[in-house]
Amino acid sequence: MRFGAVEVIPVNGEGPEDVVVDAEGRIYTGLVDGRIIRISPDGGRIEPITATGGRPLGIELLGDDELLVCDAYRGLLAVRIADGKVTTLATEALGRRMVFCNNAAVAADGTIYFTDSSDRFPITHWMNDLIERNGGGRLLRRSPDGEIDLVAAGLQFANGVALAPDESFVAVAETGAFGVRRVWLTGDRAGRAEDLVRDLSGFPDNISTGSDGLIWVTQASPRVPALDFARKLPAPLRALVPRLPDFLRPAPAPRVGVLGVDAEGAIVHDLNGEIDGFRMLTGVRERAGKLYFGSLEEHTIAITATPAGS
Repeated sequence: MRFGAVEVIPVNGEGPEDVVVDAEGRIYTGLVDGRIIRISPDGGRIEPITATGGRPLGIELLGDDELLVCDAYRGLLAVRIADGKVTTLATEALGRRMVFCNNAAVAADGTIYFTDSSDRFPITHWMNDLIERNGGGRLLRRSPDGEIDLVAAGLQFANGVALAPDESFVAVAETGAFGVRRVWLTGDRAGRAEDLVRDLSGFPDNISTGSDGLIWVTQASPRVPALDFARKLPAPLRALVPRLPDFLRPAPAPRVGVLGVDAEGAIVHDLNGEIDGFRMLTGVRERAGKLYFGSLEEHTIAITATPAGS
């Protein structure tokens, strides 16, 4: 299904990679220069919250007065909304410094599930991880007392994180594997990992649980034939691809998409197409019948209505 009418809103900055919406309909996002901003529901007012000094990516509400921010350089952060105070929650996990803190989800009891996308490549070289396929991504869990443990390892570019509406499982996007995995947290299957959706037609990026009970999955770009070819090369040749001139390297296409997936893995909604003034759709949030989109590369966010019947 094609996107319906989409409102594109300038954000006075570059790269609003993820978005989250509060109870009053205000939108929070982070920019490439480290700023965290709040946008009024109508898009007419932008307020600064703080600057992390790094590169904020995934953003979540953390209680009523804080934001949880995954900063690609500074790690897992808490930001107090009232005064912008930044508190570092984690820069390493299990004796290893995080290379690429990316996205998170927060459980009702304050437990945080978050990703460290790669054990080799920082955000400036994210494409290299997709090409080389070294399986260095991790899904981690931080308990309310600050202890961190491993939920899943060996992930192909661990990316977006979402919890089932009943918190029976945690889902994680594997951008490099074109799918979303889930790990059961409760019941007889606790600890078991399996595919939620697989063989997607695009690159899954951030994911989130909507107020409609669906898990919304971004598809930042369709699969790129040149990248598929490069990924099939022997390992020594794959390692040479990132050294090619930019015009010879695989590049994302302008087409973008989002999926609405239920708890059984069935695709309920599949929206895709090109959005004027908006590319590289990397963040999605559903609230009260609207979809809010973030982008790694644009200077805008985008808003559209959820499909009829959702």
